[in-house]
Amino acid sequence: MFFEGSEKKVELVMSHDAVSLRSLGIDFWASIVAQCEAEILSSISNEHCDAYLLSESSLFVWDHHFLMLTCGTTTLVNSLQAFLDHLENQFEGQLELIQSVIFQRKNEYQSHLQKTSFEQDIAQLQKRLKGVAFQLGNLDSHHNYIYHLDKPYSPNESDKTFELLMYHIEGKAADYLRQEGQDTKTIRSLLSLETLLPGFTIDEYVFEPFGYSMNAILGDKYATMHITPQEKSSYVSFETNLDIKHHSVNIFNQLIHLLQPSCFDIISFNDEAEIHTEHTLMNQVEQSLSCGYTMRFKEYMKQQKISAASLIEI
Repeated sequence: MFFEGSEKKVELVMSHDAVSLRSLGIDFWASIVAQCEAEILSSISNEHCDAYLLSESSLFVWDHHFLMLTCGTTTLVNSLQAFLDHLENQFEGQLELIQSVIFQRKNEYQSHLQKTSFEQDIAQLQKRLKGVAFQLGNLDSHHNYIYHLDKPYSPNESDKTFELLMYHIEGKAADYLRQEGQDTKTIRSLLSLETLLPGFTIDEYVFEPFGYSMNAILGDKYATMHITPQEKSSYVSFETNLDIKHHSVNIFNQLIHLLQPSCFDIISFNDEAEIHTEHTLMNQVEQSLSCGYTMRFKEYMKQQKISAASLIEI
């Protein structure tokens, strides 16, 4: 069984003079999600944020910005277009109140199965937005595509995002995640989620025959995790806007230790994640964006052990 775990991601920020995005309601957001062929499975809310767990990843909505991630063969660009259409048709002048749009796509295991390419997505967006695009990382290895609105923007000092993307997981947790008949309580315990995210409200879902998604919120902070455990194409993503350098636990170190990936990437905006790992840093890129963020991309790979028997004397 193959499933494309690598996500597409969009984050959009509105001016504080704009309509409250939370006020648009769950039916509106369900219609936006449906545009990329996904659906809302469940939701949790607090005074700052509505977090929707999707059939294909997650959606977080604050009053003046939203973040949506989708995996599989979804067409996330269609959801973004539908949102822009709604602003244009229902709220006069609201399009001008968009302050920032960032659209990302990670390299996929089998990109030829996708319904659109990054280039096609950007061509569609450029018909109504003025943006610029980058590729971070090597084309023949792990890389990330990013497109952003080419418009001056000054993010808040606390506006930081960290992404940990892991491939080919192994060990006790990975073995359980590949079994049928899993339950959320056991997965939460295996991943030590309540230790990594103390005080967070957690919403989670186990897919059939396997696969796991989790959203967590505390105040205006969020975390989300998605696991595609298939043995030959396993992929795990974790993302948060927590200031992980000053968090009580080094979340990335713990997840790498628990899931033992053969390789992983770290993507961060406006800060750098500190990790301690035996994996080798294969590539790193730092890119200042005209939309006010500094994006960093790092690729790590586990050193392969070569047995004496595999060495052939010439």
